[in-house]
Amino acid sequence: MHSPDGNERPRPKPGVLEINPYRPGKTGAGGKKIYKLSSNETPLGASPKAREAFKRVADRLDIYPEGPATALREAIGMRFGLDPARIVCGAGSDELLSLLCHAFVGPGDEGIYTHYGFAVYRIAILTAGGTPVMAEEKDFTTDVDAILEKVTPNTRIIFLANPNNPTGTYLPFSEIKRLAATLPRHVLLVLDAAYAEYVTRNDYSPGLELALTSENIVMTRTFSKIYGLAGLRLGWCYAPASIADALNRIRGPFNVSTAAMEAGIAALQDVEHIDKAIAHNEKWLPWLEQEITSIGIPVTPSVGNFLLLHFKSTQQARAADVFLTQRGLILRAVDVYDLPQCLRLTVGTEEANRLVVSALADFMRSKDGSRD
Repeated sequence: MHSPDGNERPRPKPGVLEINPYRPGKTGAGGKKIYKLSSNETPLGASPKAREAFKRVADRLDIYPEGPATALREAIGMRFGLDPARIVCGAGSDELLSLLCHAFVGPGDEGIYTHYGFAVYRIAILTAGGTPVMAEEKDFTTDVDAILEKVTPNTRIIFLANPNNPTGTYLPFSEIKRLAATLPRHVLLVLDAAYAEYVTRNDYSPGLELALTSENIVMTRTFSKIYGLAGLRLGWCYAPASIADALNRIRGPFNVSTAAMEAGIAALQDVEHIDKAIAHNEKWLPWLEQEITSIGIPVTPSVGNFLLLHFKSTQQARAADVFLTQRGLILRAVDVYDLPQCLRLTVGTEEANRLVVSALADFMRSKDGSRD
């Protein structure tokens, strides 16, 4: 029926207009040579084997992908010792986070995320019609007790990034197990381990053991970081059989491209390239932390491939962002994470790392840098 005043039009469901769209990092700086240190991409690029696999797909662009991603799931299963039937692949782990909400969250349901957790969590909860609930952090680190205090009979899902982006902090496996053991069984715990490959701490685990043995825990992973396939959008999760079944019922029938699948298989198998990426990060992450701290910019200790830099004020952080951009150094402003006084810096090539430290030192000596 037409509205008599003629003002009716399709309207999005409640919650959609509450979403602040995800804002990716900057990609350009006015034609200068660019050092993009804003999106936590690997400075080593994709594996040469993955690039070759991508090129071989060029002759099959007219053919639909293999819908269940069987070969890729089997490769992941072989690499990590997992049952391929419980692996679900997606167009980046972002898609899987959204699918989990669509499958398990609706109007009247609540989803919990942490104060400085990945911005997509809140977006996914709202998009599914749920109510996002924020748990405070302690020293920029997830606080298990704060999460548990937010759990109600309406809680359906909890998102926990470990390590967390953009802070780089992590919870030891003992704390993850404590959270899992305390949650009601109907609450789905999603362990987002996008940066797991970079972590070398003995007390860390991405949570695979829990996903193997629990009915309400899912672990998500991505090929966008250490594997260098961000441009192809590829991720996966390991889930209980019932949850994997639900995701497979609602995902797109061809949600992963042939190019992504073939490159992903090759990237998994190039262990030497992965080891080089880990070694590069182990060398330059502590170097950057030490150098940046020594010039008067506090840094949150990180186990990922990035650092959170703390400036004296929002004004100083914005001035630093402009200063660095003018030199072709692109960092990530993190206002959307309620951290307007901070910038996030990705570990780059040796050249980029040395340049950004030099530029930050110059900034701190400048009028804007020395101003409180």
